[in-house]
Amino acid sequence: MKLVDEHIINSLLEAKVTNVELNCILSKTRALQRLSIEETAKLLSVKDFESLQKVYAAASYVKEIIYGKRIVIFVPLYISNHCSNSCLYCGFAANNKLTIRKKLTFEEIKNQTEILLKKGHKRILMVAGEMESSKENLDYYVGGVNAIYTASYNDNKIKRVNINVAPMDIESFKVLKTSGIGTYQIFQETYHEETYRKLHVKGAKSDPNNRLDAIDNAFKAGIDDVGIGPLLGLYNPYFEVLAMMMHIEYLERTYGVGPHTISVPRIEPAPGSVYASNPEYKINDEEFKKIVAVLRLSVPYTGIIMSTRETAQLRDELVNLGVSQISAESKVTPGGYDGNFSHNDNFQRQFSLNDQRTLDEIIKSLLSQGYVPSFCAACYRKNRTGENFMNLAKPGHIKNMCDINALVTLKEYLEDFASPEVKEMGYSLIKKSKARLDNASLKVLDNFFKDIDNGIRDKYI
Repeated sequence: MKLVDEHIINSLLEAKVTNVELNCILSKTRALQRLSIEETAKLLSVKDFESLQKVYAAASYVKEIIYGKRIVIFVPLYISNHCSNSCLYCGFAANNKLTIRKKLTFEEIKNQTEILLKKGHKRILMVAGEMESSKENLDYYVGGVNAIYTASYNDNKIKRVNINVAPMDIESFKVLKTSGIGTYQIFQETYHEETYRKLHVKGAKSDPNNRLDAIDNAFKAGIDDVGIGPLLGLYNPYFEVLAMMMHIEYLERTYGVGPHTISVPRIEPAPGSVYASNPEYKINDEEFKKIVAVLRLSVPYTGIIMSTRETAQLRDELVNLGVSQISAESKVTPGGYDGNFSHNDNFQRQFSLNDQRTLDEIIKSLLSQGYVPSFCAACYRKNRTGENFMNLAKPGHIKNMCDINALVTLKEYLEDFASPEVKEMGYSLIKKSKARLDNASLKVLDNFFKDIDNGIRDKYI
C-alpha cells in the first residue's frame, strides 16, 4: 500500500520513552508544535499512571489553547444503505442478507432535514453507501446535498453539509464541490494492507489504494478540507495511528495542509456481521483515551471527532482530552429521524450506538462542564478552509473568532430550542464567557446578541 511503510511502523512499535524524553516531547506539544512519527510512537508507549496523567494534562492544555472551551455539534444523516461493497464488519455489506435496503428520495432527505432543524441542528454529515455506478453516486450525492440545503424550519436552515461518501475521480469531485459541501470525509478503515484485503472482500472498496487516492483526488479538485481516520479494532490501534501519521505527513508535503478532522470510531456490533461482534483487536477505554490524547498532541491543529458509538460517560470525559467535535442524537439508518421505528430498523442500521441522549441533554452535559456547544460553520463561509484555516489554527488564533461565533450559535439555540433548564444554564455560561472577552470582541458579540433578540439569525464573523 503506497504512503505507508509497514516495516518502519513495526520498528516504531518497539519504541520506549524515558522520563527525560517524555518531558521534552510534552514541552514541544505545549508550544503547539507538530510531533514526528517517532515522537508519536514514544507517547503511545507510555503505560504508567503518572506519565499518562502528564500526557492527558498536555492534551487538555493544547486542546484549550487551539479550540478554547467550545465543542462543535453535528448530526449524521444517512440517506442510503444500498452498497456494492462487502466489508466483513459493516451492516450495509452487499452480501448481508439481513439488511433491509432503503434509499431516500430527495423529498425524503428534505423531510429528514426539517425534522433535524426542528430539534435545533445546524450542521449535517451526509452519509451514503457506495453504488456500482459512479455517475449514479455523483448525481445522488449532489441531489442529496441540494435537498438538505433547501430544507427550512422557521427560517432556520442547515449551515453546512459535510459528507462521508464513496471515492470519486477528480472531475466528479469538482462537481461535488460546486454543491457547497464543507469537509469531505473518507476513512481508510485500516492502513494494514493484509488486514484491509482480508476484510474488504468485494466491490470497489476491496482496493485499498482506491480509498487513499480519493483524498488526493479531492485536493486536486479544490476540496481543501478533508477528514480521515481508521476504524479502531480492525488491526493494532498503535499501528493505525502511526500509519495515519504517515498519511498526514504525505498530505502536508504534497498539498501544504493536513486533514481538517480526524475521526476515532471504534468498531461496534452490526446486524449480520459476526466479525463486528468479535473484532480481533478490541481496545479498552484506557487505551482509547490514550490514543485520543496522543492524536491531540501529535496534530494539535486538527479537529478530533467522536461519534455516538461511544457511551455518554466516555464522550463527556474525552472532550477534556482532545475531542473537539461530537455528533448528537444520531441515527444510522436511512430515514431514522421520523420516529416511525419498527423491528426493521435494527436491520437497516450500519452499526450499534451507545449514546442515546437527545441534543438538549448533550448540550446540558457540555454546559455543566463549562463547554460552549457550537453550531458554527463560519469558516466554510469565510473561506477559512485548507491552508487559510491552518494558518489560523496552528498558532492558536482561530479561537479568537470561533469563541464569538460559538456564543452566538449557543444563544440562538437557547432562544429557539432549549428546555428551560438548559436555557438557564446556557445564559449562566454565556455570562462567564463574556467576562473573558476583550472589549473589541465584547462589542461585536453584544451587537450580534441584539440582532438575535430582534429575531435576526445566522450572523457571524
